[in-house]
Amino acid sequence: MAKLDARKLDHGTLEQIRIRAVQQVHAGESPEVVIRALGFSTRCIYSWLAMYRAGGWDALKAKRISGRPPKLAARDLQWVYRTVTGKNPLQLGFPFALWTRAMIAKLIVKRCGVRLSLASVGRLLAQLGLTCQKPLWRAYQQDGSRVEQWLKSEYPRIRALAKREKAEIYFEDESGVRSDFHSGSTWAARGRTPIVRVTGQRFSLNMISAISPRGALRFMIVKGGVGAQVFIQFLKRLMHGQRRPVFLIVDGHPAHRSKLVKAYIESLAGKLRLFFLPPYSPELNPDELVWNDVKNNAVGRSRHDGPEDLRRAVLGRLRFLQKRPDRVRSFFQAPETRYAA
Repeated sequence: MAKLDARKLDHGTLEQIRIRAVQQVHAGESPEVVIRALGFSTRCIYSWLAMYRAGGWDALKAKRISGRPPKLAARDLQWVYRTVTGKNPLQLGFPFALWTRAMIAKLIVKRCGVRLSLASVGRLLAQLGLTCQKPLWRAYQQDGSRVEQWLKSEYPRIRALAKREKAEIYFEDESGVRSDFHSGSTWAARGRTPIVRVTGQRFSLNMISAISPRGALRFMIVKGGVGAQVFIQFLKRLMHGQRRPVFLIVDGHPAHRSKLVKAYIESLAGKLRLFFLPPYSPELNPDELVWNDVKNNAVGRSRHDGPEDLRRAVLGRLRFLQKRPDRVRSFFQAPETRYAA
């Protein structure tokens, strides 16, 4: 698309375009997406952001008000935006993987020769539409091409096969929970951190579950580890009463690939088939959200004085979820699990 020439616009129109564009960036839109939609060159948006940073909204008027020149030019703002959004701090020699204002300030000094306070760096990032967020963590061993292949070809093939064979798809996972896990917050007097008294003894239990896009949930609570024998026991529970074949999607846990498990599946004569998620990709498994729900809503907000208290809390929440297929279906609506809905 041909770029617009701002020199051919009347002053009032240009002023409104500048102000609207900067407002959209402040609201969180990517500067380059905003300017592309308007039809101007990429350089324009960073020039306008630099003008705003130096003189506020008045500086965006078509007839600019004189004042001190901006410390950071348009090309500097463009570099800051692309660095923060496109690079990992480890790539630039920092010891941490998360961006901080101090790290960004050091980069600005090194590249632009401009020293900014931490507060000024924070304002700059906000003006570029950037916010401080809790990141999603991924295993560095994860193979992005395998994930893409799973999303674009492997899972669609499994779903088509399940439809053809009238099979039910389930996603399975195991997890452990400890008594000292806690979450949530409570009200208290300002400046006085509240204390919840709990036992100093720690105890835990393991859980296995499987959920379907239709909202079905099967589960089992386990004392001790989850090996091949325990996994087979869960498979027997999963298959109990099933009138349709089951396609079970699991991760690469050794128990799932054991000879005992293979032998059991073969004994079912095609009624149960296992399919494997890409390695190091728990975010693709909707069943992970079952454990998130149990830990945050049953364990993390309660006091547990012994193993039986913990077991009752976990069992109660799992039974609650089992009776709420709508909530189980919602686990397939997260951004990274929606593909499986």
